Amino acid sequence: MNSLRMLNTLKLSAASPLKRGFQTSAIRNIKAGEAFPDAELVEDSPGNKINLSSALKKHDKAIVVGVPAAFSPACSSTHIPGYIKAASPLPVYVVSVNDPFVMKAWGDSLAASTGTAPQNIRYLGDPAGELTRKLNMEFESAKIFGNNRSKRYALVVEKGVVTKVAEEPDNTGVKVSRAEEVLKGL
Repeated sequence: MNSLRMLNTLKLSAASPLKRGFQTSAIRNIKAGEAFPDAELVEDSPGNKINLSSALKKHDKAIVVGVPAAFSPACSSTHIPGYIKAASPLPVYVVSVNDPFVMKAWGDSLAASTGTAPQNIRYLGDPAGELTRKLNMEFESAKIFGNNRSKRYALVVEKGVVTKVAEEPDNTGVKVSRAEEVLKGL
C-alpha cells in the first residue's frame, strides 16, 4: 500500500511543471518614484532600436501607454484614439508586445481612421516582452494571443522617473489608463 501511495505521488509530481525561483526579492509592479527601467524596444523596423529609458530622461514629462495588442478593438477604437484626440503636447510612447512592423501598421491605421498623425505619439514594439516584464505589467495570455502580453496601463514619467501609475485592475479594461484620466491635472 505504501508503494502505491508513493507511485501516485510521483505521478502527480511528474504531471505538474517544476517551478524554480532564483529571485531574491518579490516581483512587483513599477511604482511612482522609481526610475524607468532600461529595455531595448523597436520602432518601424527591427534595426531601429530605441532605449526608452534614455529617451524619457530627455523629457520633462512624457507618457508611456501599454496595450495588450495592436489592432485589438479596445486599443484601436477607444484607448489610443483618446490620446490622439486629446492633442496633448506631451510625448506619448505606445508600447505593445508586438513586432515593429505591426506597430508601424497600427500607427498608420490609427492616423488614417482619426484623420491625424500627431508627431508626439510613437508606436514601439516590445517583441520579446522585455520591458513589459521589467515593469511587471505582463499577464498570462498565451492561450488567446500565442504569447503573454502587456496589461493595459499608462505611466507618467518625468526626466526618467515614474510619477504616476495607472494600471487597469482587470488587465484589459479602459478606465484608469484612458487619456482623459491620465492627462487630468498634468
